[in-house]
Amino acid sequence: MKRDALQSLTIAPDVTLRSALEAIDRSKRQIALVVDDDGRLLATVTDGDVRRGLLRGADLDGPVRAVMHENPTVVTEGAAQAETRKIIRDKRLQHVPVLDAEGRLVDLALAEELFGVAPKDTRVVLMAGGLGTRLRPLTETVPKPMLNVGGKPLLEQIIGVFADQGFWRISISVNYRAEMVRDYFGDGSDFGVSIDYIEEKQRMGTAGALSLLSEPPEGPFIVMNGDLLVTLQFADLLAYHREKSARGTLVVREYESQIPYGVVRSEDGLMTGIEEKPVERYFVNGGIYVLSPEALDHLTPGAPLDMPDLLLRLRAEGGNVGVFPLRDYWRDIGRIDDLEAARSEFDSIFRD
Repeated sequence: MKRDALQSLTIAPDVTLRSALEAIDRSKRQIALVVDDDGRLLATVTDGDVRRGLLRGADLDGPVRAVMHENPTVVTEGAAQAETRKIIRDKRLQHVPVLDAEGRLVDLALAEELFGVAPKDTRVVLMAGGLGTRLRPLTETVPKPMLNVGGKPLLEQIIGVFADQGFWRISISVNYRAEMVRDYFGDGSDFGVSIDYIEEKQRMGTAGALSLLSEPPEGPFIVMNGDLLVTLQFADLLAYHREKSARGTLVVREYESQIPYGVVRSEDGLMTGIEEKPVERYFVNGGIYVLSPEALDHLTPGAPLDMPDLLLRLRAEGGNVGVFPLRDYWRDIGRIDDLEAARSEFDSIFRD
């Protein structure tokens, strides 16, 4: 990072919380760096730290010390790039301060530079309120998105996929055992993202819950079921949505079904052929969507609605609905055997 850009992130330990917020907004990095007169790093302040402080009753004109994080993750100047990348990836960070041997701030390592990924403002909505009845008894005490896959809750793995691609604005729709999800993820700052929650007081369906968004998205946004593992490049999906001038786009995957008998073809009572055990192929809904903001106009606030019904409404009124064929890894974790498969596949798919 250039020196002037780095300096724009730095603040003194005696400034107000308001001044820290101004530095965070000015830098557009969701972070400010607290340094002493000799340039030694004392703490960091993220927008998540500020939000938590305000919820605790902190005064915007009070000292930044009330919210700053005094033991941030750092790396030492000259550390191998692979080491820095591992820290950023494992801790789901967007950036990490770089210090010299005396603890002075010399740089800010950025995920977008190390991984070639720039932060994206696109909203991501994850549907995580289902009961997970097909996964009982595992889901009798734990919501499906919090089941362990690859050493972490499934929902954390999903958020990690988005964070690794630069998506940081996450909304999670919760219902069943919502408190477990909220307590684990908080505002998302520990995972390198910003999280807010959609509280479903009743089952709203995959589209109806969108009527509860506190702020309507300003541009196309992604909606995804919270029980999927995918390796899809979501920027490609968004580009496809725009290319098709679509109001909605759904991701589909090919599904094969083999008929276990010889299929007889006929016309006017006469056989025209016999096809032995043919394989039929269909495109099926992959549980991932992109919607343009105007799609929300077709929702009734507080009324349940499933996504296929919303897409049909858009289509009936003349709007384009894109179909994006998925060729990447996709696993719907809806049953116990799906969960076991995801666990066995995880290392080879996501850690190669």
